[in-house]
Amino acid sequence: MNILIVEDETSISRFVQLELEHEGYDTKCIADGREALDEALGNDYDLIILDVMLPSLNGIEVLRRLRQVKQTPVIILTARDQIMDKVAGLDLGADDYMTKPFAIEELLARIRANMKKRSAPDRNVLACGKLSVDCEAHSVTYGSDVIDLTKKEFDLLVYLLNNRNVVISREQALDAVWGFDFYGNTNVVDVYIRYLRSKIDDKYNCKIIQTVRGSGYVIRN
Repeated sequence: MNILIVEDETSISRFVQLELEHEGYDTKCIADGREALDEALGNDYDLIILDVMLPSLNGIEVLRRLRQVKQTPVIILTARDQIMDKVAGLDLGADDYMTKPFAIEELLARIRANMKKRSAPDRNVLACGKLSVDCEAHSVTYGSDVIDLTKKEFDLLVYLLNNRNVVISREQALDAVWGFDFYGNTNVVDVYIRYLRSKIDDKYNCKIIQTVRGSGYVIRN
């Protein structure tokens, strides 16, 4: 398994590289954002560990440009810990988010979790009224209209549809979609529910996602 480490702090980059190679991963380290983007686009990596603060091109822009071409799993690794920074990265298609300082055991666990999700994708179609979600093709439609969702919006919608008629708390959604060890609070779930409603409920004047006051959210038949 090949992992690209994009980090401009030499001590961190070398530490992560040594630990990953000890676990049997093949790695390459790059300290420049523009060089990292060229490397990621020109080669097939199984996963990318991506710092945000980089020379030439910051990590968020690297991710944005990468997602226009490839869906390589990306774990953002940064010192930033504000909720909107996390939302920005996840909204652009990051698969996970870690803040410095971090424990290498946690990073390894997140790598394993992301690879496990990638190796066992959902292969079914979920529907609710005119809303249809093809999990294998990663596509969402309402009637004949195609709805463009980010990865986390898609994952949250799939989780709610797979648990139809069950009220899902913010904590449950956070654990299932962002991971049990996600650094942040449950507000991010509310943010993504608003994103989904603006693209589905509000646009098509329907009520797919319902709020259960004090409990969470649910999609009912």
